Amino acid sequence: MADIEKASYQDGSKSDPALNADELANELKTEQEQRNVGTLERKLKSRHVQFMALSGAIGTGLFVGSGQVISLAGPLSAFLAYLITALNVYCVVHSLGEMATYMPLPGAVPVYAARYVDEALGFAVAWNYWWQIAIGVPIEVTISVVIVDYWPNAVPTAALITLFLFAMVLVNCLPVRVYGEAEFAFGAVKLTTIVGLILLMFIITLGGTPSGDRIGFRYWRDPGPMNEYLVPGALGRFLAFWKVFIQATFSYGGSEMVVIASGETENPRRNIPKAIRRVFWRIALFYVLAIFLVTLCVSSMDPRLLDAIRTSAPGAAASPFVIAIENGGIAVLPSVINAVVLSSAWSAGNSFFYASTRVLYSAALDGKAPPIFKYERWGVPYACVGATTLLSLLAYLTVSESGENVFFWFSNLSAVSTLIIWSSVCITYLRFYYGLRHHGISRDTLPYKAPLQPFLAYFALCFCVIVAFFNGFDAFFPGKFSAKTFVPPYIDVPIFIALVLGYKLVKGTRMVPLAEMDLWSGKAEVDRLEGTWPEPKPRNFLERVWFWIA
Repeated sequence: MADIEKASYQDGSKSDPALNADELANELKTEQEQRNVGTLERKLKSRHVQFMALSGAIGTGLFVGSGQVISLAGPLSAFLAYLITALNVYCVVHSLGEMATYMPLPGAVPVYAARYVDEALGFAVAWNYWWQIAIGVPIEVTISVVIVDYWPNAVPTAALITLFLFAMVLVNCLPVRVYGEAEFAFGAVKLTTIVGLILLMFIITLGGTPSGDRIGFRYWRDPGPMNEYLVPGALGRFLAFWKVFIQATFSYGGSEMVVIASGETENPRRNIPKAIRRVFWRIALFYVLAIFLVTLCVSSMDPRLLDAIRTSAPGAAASPFVIAIENGGIAVLPSVINAVVLSSAWSAGNSFFYASTRVLYSAALDGKAPPIFKYERWGVPYACVGATTLLSLLAYLTVSESGENVFFWFSNLSAVSTLIIWSSVCITYLRFYYGLRHHGISRDTLPYKAPLQPFLAYFALCFCVIVAFFNGFDAFFPGKFSAKTFVPPYIDVPIFIALVLGYKLVKGTRMVPLAEMDLWSGKAEVDRLEGTWPEPKPRNFLERVWFWIA
């Protein structure tokens, strides 16, 4: 099969112009059923992909988790941590995007790792990636419960968890187009809210509120731009700055969500690069600018900030944006913003739910997960939905433990898994890069060519490894060692290594030689579809604006 598709690549064959997109998609679906390689449908449009990427990346990390970062490290350290992590995300997303537009397959990352590096890496990445994304579901459900506590209520925690989780399961049991429309709606709300909050934080800073208090850089001067952690002085300020990189990583986790959907996206070679270019800059702009402005409006010593490291008192959690609005004396609006934050948390969890099922489904198709996970109907992998639902039941830990503590544990585990995945993406891309060169395939011929490669991949690989290795440094300070300080930062690393070595030992795999690298299987199907999708053209100024947004 790979030889046939290699020949197809070399002779430049494309789709049959006599067939439209739906007819050709049905023909390919029949071929996929006969080959038992999965039949997910390409029903996600450009607007779905754009807003799904926003929904996955903009959630509790920005609206709530940023409070923990500001509280621990101070305003300047928080701003720099988010800025530097944004640059790292840029490197990772563009590396992954080049591979995904060349070969848009369901699940993407584990399949590429198995093809271009080693089947053992593909196996370990598949399960770690599923875990890293799926754990985001109980994280978002947990923090949704914490957000609800902003309003006085007598609803049992277990009932709230059941309500939020049931809604996610229901949406993900319906055809993928329903999920796409839901995330489009939530993404539009998030986009509008972020823009509104950025403007509002700017107004609050200048004193344009009922309180009339002109803040400026007051909180950067007192209590200061950089807090201390563990030890006093310059070393303490550096340690606080370094400590929050893991939370910043958690906040940006999900930025690559758009690539996971490449196997269900219409015209992926147009829509995926478009989403990568635009969504990344929107996310980076929203995060960095929003974090900068909110640090001007809220003191890092405000006791209402979510700080699961220094306190676990129930009710200590609050969004820094809500706190800033309350401090400005603006009535009613804090409850409105809190409601939007709640919807954003649920939406992010819904995106994680979707992505985790597709990763597990892809792993099953590739032989890296039990065959039962290949079961699907109407384009929905229901066995994978069931697996993610079972893991999501971890959210019920909130019933017997404070939501802030559960959020800290889960977010730390998720962030370390994210660093492992991002490192694996960079390793995979470097193999892909040198594989193309070995086979004489010019990157100028690719549907999307990432800039500054392979230097971006090398930088991101080094950055992720260093942060993952040193993120639990505080566990080794005298009197600080405990399960809470040591297990979350490091448990994922030995598990990942054990998965790689265990698979190699059992299956006897080896690193894929450049000469044997499969750069063609699955590409012909996308080549045949390419050109059958109509190219949308704006008819007026409003449509040009809309096409830029979506």
